[in-house]
Parts: sequence; structure tokens; C-alpha cells
Amino acid sequence: MGKFHFNSARQFGHGASRLALGAALVAAFAAPSFAQDAPPAESEDDVIVVSGFRASLENAVNEKKNNDQIVESVSAEDIGKLPDASIGESIARLPGVTSQRLNGRSNNISIRGFGPDFSQTTLNGREQTSTGDNRAVEFDQYPSEIVSQVVIYKSPTASLVGQGLVGTIDIRTVRPLDYGKSVLAVGARGSYADLGALNAGSKKYGYRANATFIDQFADDTIGVALSVSYVDEPYQLQEFNAWGYAGSGTAASPAVIGGSKSYVTSTQLKRLGLNGTVQYQASDTVRMTFDAFYSNFKDDQSKRGIELPLGFGAFGTTFNPATATVSDGFVTAGTFNNVQGVVRNDIFERKADLYSFGYNAEYKGDDGWKAFIDVGYSKTDRNELSIEAYSGTGFGQPLGATDTIRFTSGPSGTVFSPTLDYSNPALIKLTDPLGWGGGTVPQAGYYNNRIVEDELKQYRVGVEKEVDGFFSAIKFGLNYTDRGKSLTPDESLVRLRGGALELPIPAGALLRPTNLGYLGLGPIVSYDARDLIADGTLVLERNTSPDIPAKAFRVSEDLMTAYLQADIEQEMGSGTLTGNIGVQAIHTDQGSSGTVFARGVPRQVSASANYWDVLPSLNLSMRFDSDFVIRFAASRQIQRPRLDDLRVAVSYDISNVVANSPTGVAPFIDGNGGNPQLRPYRANAFDLNFEKYFGQSGLISIQLFHKDIKSYIDRTRFPFDFDGYPLPTGLPPATLIGRLESSFNTGGGKLYGGELAVTLPFSNFSEALDGFGVTGGVGYTKTKIKDAGGNVDQIPGYSKWVANGTAYFEKWGFNARGSVRYRSTFLGDFTGFGGSPTRRTALAEMIVDGQIGYDFQDGSALQGLSLYLQGQNLTDERFASVGASRNQVIDYQIYGRRFLAGFNYKF
Repeated sequence: MGKFHFNSARQFGHGASRLALGAALVAAFAAPSFAQDAPPAESEDDVIVVSGFRASLENAVNEKKNNDQIVESVSAEDIGKLPDASIGESIARLPGVTSQRLNGRSNNISIRGFGPDFSQTTLNGREQTSTGDNRAVEFDQYPSEIVSQVVIYKSPTASLVGQGLVGTIDIRTVRPLDYGKSVLAVGARGSYADLGALNAGSKKYGYRANATFIDQFADDTIGVALSVSYVDEPYQLQEFNAWGYAGSGTAASPAVIGGSKSYVTSTQLKRLGLNGTVQYQASDTVRMTFDAFYSNFKDDQSKRGIELPLGFGAFGTTFNPATATVSDGFVTAGTFNNVQGVVRNDIFERKADLYSFGYNAEYKGDDGWKAFIDVGYSKTDRNELSIEAYSGTGFGQPLGATDTIRFTSGPSGTVFSPTLDYSNPALIKLTDPLGWGGGTVPQAGYYNNRIVEDELKQYRVGVEKEVDGFFSAIKFGLNYTDRGKSLTPDESLVRLRGGALELPIPAGALLRPTNLGYLGLGPIVSYDARDLIADGTLVLERNTSPDIPAKAFRVSEDLMTAYLQADIEQEMGSGTLTGNIGVQAIHTDQGSSGTVFARGVPRQVSASANYWDVLPSLNLSMRFDSDFVIRFAASRQIQRPRLDDLRVAVSYDISNVVANSPTGVAPFIDGNGGNPQLRPYRANAFDLNFEKYFGQSGLISIQLFHKDIKSYIDRTRFPFDFDGYPLPTGLPPATLIGRLESSFNTGGGKLYGGELAVTLPFSNFSEALDGFGVTGGVGYTKTKIKDAGGNVDQIPGYSKWVANGTAYFEKWGFNARGSVRYRSTFLGDFTGFGGSPTRRTALAEMIVDGQIGYDFQDGSALQGLSLYLQGQNLTDERFASVGASRNQVIDYQIYGRRFLAGFNYKF
């Protein structure tokens, strides 16, 4: 929730029961409260001036009406009044936009049915590095308190540098000279997770604090804005996870759970954010701005649970069909015998330091000439450490006690009834219960440290000249971006001290048992693997497998962009035509260096590619005197490939199977890995908007869009030219045109749909309803994207339906809001252990949030103080994914409800 206003501006530069409960909660949170009108403005018309959330919505409507680009935006209601944990929650409330929750936080943003791989994010118009493996920004890295506005461009202009296929998200910080006032704002809040402290050492209470200072000096020629934010908050998760399901799902071969790896996860998020802006008005025509941002991010997770080999029949587990209860080809209950479980005490720790600097000098002459120079720098140093730690009843499947486990599978996963006590340290020992080490020496875990560096430099210049006639201004600019991203893996096998087959868990290392009662498994032994590594009980043995250096890569990109744009403003009959037309040309020089394995022999290689993209764009707005606006946009759009897909690292060998040869001859080279020759996603896009305004504060908008995807990226086997790659030893290939399993540019398809956006204060209908209102939207998207085989492909992050709405009351200082966010089934991003991404079909979800507060009014002794109480995920909505059918639940995650109470005070 938070003190955001929702805006569709148009200008670059600045189940049934749950539905019923959700509706009831929204109504409750939007119920009237006692309060007093804001004071009237001193004007000739004696217009009543509203403030707070209502004023923000009114400003949003006017921005939408008066500007040209197809965008959505969300802005801060006031300095320091942004109590959201991250801006992702607020962005997800915009029309056509939604999010996926990761560890209970809205972190992945989807625009018009496309996931984060298809959009780009900038900070004050400058491209940024990311804390993930890809380009997509994780919004946790930006504290909401430092953000002044977020703008999502759904249609590009030629002057928009760094665009995405479905949108470009620009995060903006406050400009002190434009703000024009002196202010010191402070805020703090406490948070409570109602799942409690699930793991030993975790917390159920957290806090955050922030402060912002803005002032102007030297006759308002120097402006300074400084912000600091600190977060220390817990997030808790109860998770069921299935390996998959054995059987074909028929009466003859019913599907049964194949295995389970379920955890309770406790995350402690700590983040320090610092932001500063200094502006200098050197003269009436020249203004300089310097921006600096720093984020120190630490995400510390404890993941404890049990891994159980079940219906796949691996590791000696047996299943007696006579114990099974079967319904519609699915085993809903039964008993597994001879089960040897692995008790897991895993750690995932991510640390990241993000630095961002920018300098801008702008000239605005009184003769119609304008010019600017802009320099940006962004760097992210990231370290991701994952430690798997195993324990069980004995080393290897034939040894140790085994379990007889009854189970019941249903719509929320599987619940078990074991016979062993997994919290007994005399029974559960440090070892390799299932012999995963593959030999006579136990592998008691795995250590995976991923070191990622990401650096970006950007240089931009532009000139503009105002002209008379059909075109009102001509713009020309150049931009150069230099980016490099690298991954260095550091991986080790975890052994036991002295080469032991098993060791007791040291008594001093035992922690409070972790309760898996929600799965029926009861408590399990708990410890911190980092402590056992430190005291020498667990020993790290470097993994010398060639698979490890094959993961390393360095990818570089050099982009030179030139653009030419003409702005349009022309009276036409009873209306005015505004907009712009232009073209952007981008030359890309991309390269990668790393290790390739030719028949198992490592070789250092590099590869590169260069190409052009020419991107025309048109934005037109026809504005009628009746407060009716029709908008049309057409453009060529691109989105660059995932950076990790551009890695040169491949592994290949000689194949003599003629049927698999892309040229029909053998021997040929056959391999898999990255593809440094990959080109962007490309599409032709069209938008048509119809907007009706009601006074200064009401709006109903219908937005229609169509994208013709000309180039899509799919992972498949394709012919590949191995020219320049070291040849495998032995029999030489008959041709260098071989086969590579990798990401390739394939045929495209179509994406189309519509969005309805509404902002309606009820005072437009009756003065008795003054203070009440609604804002929100609903979006429908249909895709027909084809993969390399000509089959309709499921796009990551795609939901056919997304909807959101906020009902509010705000008057006399009191405010209350209830919000609902819904998305239909989609292909969700899940993180496998060690950071490896995986995707599964996530079920539809509806999130309900609410907030009440009070702002002390003018004349009060506490003027400037705002208090609020917020509830998140009030219906405790699950996040779930399924396999081949809906009853085959793969993931079922419960995040619980979160409650927050806090204040903001502005001096």
C-alpha cells in the first residue's frame, strides 16, 4: 500500500470464499472515519484544495490528460511517506502490471503479460546494473523512501534510451530545486509476521527507519536532497515441494508423489540505502545535477526440512498399491516403506553492494535552443553463498534406520505421518544418507559460492530546437553504453572431519528443533552449517569437476545509440493534435569470454557479434474540447537477451549419428551451453487509447494494444557454426556446422489485449460522498507465441487476466484504504538451490491489503505527524505451482500475514 498515487501520465523526463472475504475487507478498510476538510485555497474561484491521496490521484488524472506517451506511473504522496517495504508492491497496482512474490515480497514485475526478462529499469533515466543474473532489477534494492516517482513507459519515443519490449521502468528521486521548500522528514515502523519465528535464531518482529532532508541555499541556486533508509525485517515461509509425480495419471497407472523436499524458510532482510542529490543553477540557462545512490543489501536465509525419496522408487523406497486410495487417476493416500530421509539444514546468504552515480548539465536558452550532457555509472558487487548440509540415520541407503510413512495428498500438497523421530540427535547424524557422493566417502553437503560483478558506464548528449509550424521541436541525441558482467564460481564438496562415515552433531551446535508439523513430519534436528565448518566438524574439499569452470563467464556489451525526434503540436478543427515521431538507431557490439570443453578438454575462448537495430516510433494524441482524448502509438521495440544466455561457455564432442546432424553428414560437433551470437527479442507494436475525463479528478480509460513478435528467444537445438572454437581431439568433423543446444532466435507470434483504467472520486456523483473514491484497472492479454518447433509457447510471467483496485476514504485527516490485486495462472520463476532458476505453472492468486491512518491537521500541536496501521496479505493467500495436472501440486508456499505500524513526521 503506502502513500503512493496512481498515474497514467504521458511524458518522459519527469476461490469464492476468499473473493467474498476480500470484498468485505476492502469495504471495511474503505469505511468512513471522522475528520475535517482541507483548508480552501486563496483564489478567485475559491476552489477547495484537497491533499494527501486524493490530491495525488487528481494530479495523476491531470498528468494523463496533458501528456502524450503511453505510460503508467506512481508517485510519492509526500516526502518520507512511503511505508512499503519496496516499490514493487505499488508498481503492481498499476493497470496492466502485476508482480510475483518471492519469499513473500513483490519483487518480479510483469507488464502486459511479460515477465521481468522483457522490460528494462532505469534510475533517473540512466540504465542500472542488477543484483540478479539477468538485466531485470530486483526492486528490493531500492528503498521506497528515497523514491519520488516511478514511470512505466508502455510506448517508447526515439529519445527513450534503454527501452524494453513491453515497457521501461524509470525510478526517479526528488529534485531539490524543483521541490522548492526546506523540509526534514523522519519515519519509522515496526513489522510483525504472524507465522512467528519458524527457525531457531529467526525473528517475528522487525523495523525500518528513514530520514530525508531537502533545502535550498545561495538564493535558491543550490539545492540539496539527502535520504537514508535502514531495514531489518524478517520474512517467514512454510513450503511444500514435490520432486514430481510418478505414473501417467490414468486408472491403470495413477499418479503418486515421487518425492518431497519441503522446508520452513526464515529470511532476515537487512538493507541500508543512501541517496543524495545536489543541484546548482549556474545561471538562468544552465543547471547541473549530481546524483549518488548506494545500497548495502543482505538477505540471510535459513532453510530447514526433510527430503524424502518416495514414488519414483529410488534409493530402495517401496510403495504397496494395496494401501492406495485413488481418485481420478491420482493417489490421494497410501503408505511408503523403507524410506530413508535426508534432514536438511541449508543456508542461503546473499550480499550485494550497489553503487550508482550520475551527472547532468542542462542548457535552456531563451532562443528555443536546449542541450544536455549526462554521464552515468552503476556497479553491483554480489556474493551468493549457498550451503547444503545433510544428516540422517546412517551412511548410504543400505545402512541406518528406515521409515514407514503414511501420506495424504490434496490441493495444498502432501501431509505425512512418519514413524521415526527426526528431532532425536542420537538417531540423526551428520552423514550422506542416500550416498549422493557416489563413492565410499560421504558427501555431507555442498558449498556453492557465486561471485558476480556487474559494471555499466553510460554517456549521453542531446540538443533540441523549438520550431514553428506542425512540428514544435526537433531533438537529436547520442548515447554510448558500456556494460560488463561476470560470474566466478567457487564450489566445494562438504566432507566429514577425518574422513568419517558419520559423526554425531556436536551438542553445542544443536539449536531449537524446527517444527514441520504443518506437513505432519513433526520436529527435526537443527544446526547452522557455518558453525560446523568454522569448528572443523565439516570440511570443504574443492570441487575439481570441469563443470565448475564451465559456469564462469564474462559478457560485455557496447551500445552506440543515435536518435532523431520531432515533437508535434497542431490545432485541428475542434481539437489539438500533439505527439512525436522519430527514429532510434542502435549499433551493438557484444562479446563473451570463458571456458569451453572440447571432448572434456578445457580451452579459453572468446566470441563476439555486432549488429544494428533501427527503431522508428510514433505517438499521437488527439485532444477534444469535450475532455475526450484519443491516442495512437506505433513503434519497433526490442529487448536484449538475458546476459547469462550470451555466455560463450559450451561443452561439445564429436557425434557420429547422421540422423542428428543438421547438415546430414557425420562426424559432426554436438554440444550445449550459451550463445554469444544471440540477437534481441524484436516486435512491431501498436497502441490505441480512448480516454474520457470528468472534471479535474475523474477518468475512464480503455487501452488496446497489439504486438507482432518478429524475433523470439527459445532454448532448443539448432545448427551452429563452430568456426573459431577449438576442435575436439580425435576424428575431425566433416563440417564445422554442428548442433548446439542453447538459446536461439526463433519465429515469433502475436500478443494483444486491452486494459481498463478507472479513477473516480465519488464526489463527482454526490457531495455527500466527498472523500470516498476508487482507483484501479483490469487487463486482458492473449498470446500466440511459437517456439522453435512451431508450438505455442508459454511466456514467462504471462497471465491472461490481471486486475487491481483500491477503494479509499480520505477526509478530515483520516484515511482508510483497501486494495485487491489478482492475477490468473502464469509461468512463474522459482529459484532452485544454489541460485539456479527454474520455471513452473503458478496458480492464480488474489492479494488483499489494507491501511488506516491519521494525519494531524494545521493548527494541531502535532501538525506534520502522520500515523498508520497496515495489513499485508490479509487473506493469507498461498503461492502455488502445479505439474502435469492441477492435482499434482509441486509448490505450496504460505507466507502468512504481515502487520505494520508506523509514523512519518515532517518538520
